[in-house]
Amino acid sequence: MADDKDLATEGTKDRLKGAAKELEGRVRGTTGAATGDTGEEVKGKAQEVKGKVQQSIGKAKQRNDPEPGVDDA
Repeated sequence: MADDKDLATEGTKDRLKGAAKELEGRVRGTTGAATGDTGEEVKGKAQEVKGKVQQSIGKAKQRNDPEPGVDDA
């Protein structure tokens, strides 16, 4: 159950995964722009946005953890 886990730890994982998605999206978008592939450029931008959203979710989890580092279980 997600409630049993430490939100700060989950938040950190979300922030790292989000940063990786954002970076991958930037690379994909830049590659699409360089090759003239508009579809790849758009997909890259969408992936960047997904990464930013995931990072925001991670930050919110970290902010809302009353006891960082302590599991509820």
